[in-house]
Amino acid sequence: MDHLRTATGAAVRAACRAGEFAGPTPGLAASFVQANLVVLPKDWAFDFLLFCQRNPKPCPLLDVTDPGDPEPKAIAPGADLRTDLPAYRVWRHGELVEEPADVTAHWRDDLVSFLIGCSFTFETALQNAGVPVRHIEEGRNVPMYRTSVRCQPAGRFAGPLVVSMRPLTPGHAVKATQICSRMPRAHGSPVHLGDPAGIGIADLDRPHYGDPATVRPGEVPVFWACGVTPQAALAEARPPFAITHKPGHMFLTDLRDHHLDGE
Repeated sequence: MDHLRTATGAAVRAACRAGEFAGPTPGLAASFVQANLVVLPKDWAFDFLLFCQRNPKPCPLLDVTDPGDPEPKAIAPGADLRTDLPAYRVWRHGELVEEPADVTAHWRDDLVSFLIGCSFTFETALQNAGVPVRHIEEGRNVPMYRTSVRCQPAGRFAGPLVVSMRPLTPGHAVKATQICSRMPRAHGSPVHLGDPAGIGIADLDRPHYGDPATVRPGEVPVFWACGVTPQAALAEARPPFAITHKPGHMFLTDLRDHHLDGE
């Protein structure tokens, strides 16, 4: 699926809808904004909206749909959130029960969808500036870790901050911070550099989600807030039903990364 690296967000969505692509999305549709997905019953939606408002670093909102409407009209008119992601997760009472490629059979009229910014969005800008992105180089999903840092609770939602990691030299880390700080709706600047134990990560080679990435001599791990954070909160809040993306398998929007630059 190398052609999807230079495709549009709409082309990636079409490939997902047709069942032609089911893999992780780092490096796909270069310069198009990627998004995390959380879908909840309407009676849980306000609490989650408040959770996002209180935790904008891991949960920067891009769009919220009307109940029952699978079309994210603000960021991808004509898209269908039931079919247009490469892989989903279905949750019942906080337990992961299924990872389907299509959630049409699970859809309900009371479901509200939240689209949350993703750090994959700024990776094209990093590469264009000469900053390496190791998991793309290695053809892997980004490593993601649950930390000991707690999010601000909101209503029924609380949980640990989840982070993604990219190994960089100190010089590249400075450049990456300058670039990413201009994109707060793609998680913005890093939340931690250096010793993983400082945020409660015991082993970089054993991420909670995604794949490990090689840290080379002279590099330090650099951590960004991650949109998988809501999935950790779902496990604690235990709503009766929820749908999310499978970590690393994002929704491709029609927004371009420059739309988020300088916000």
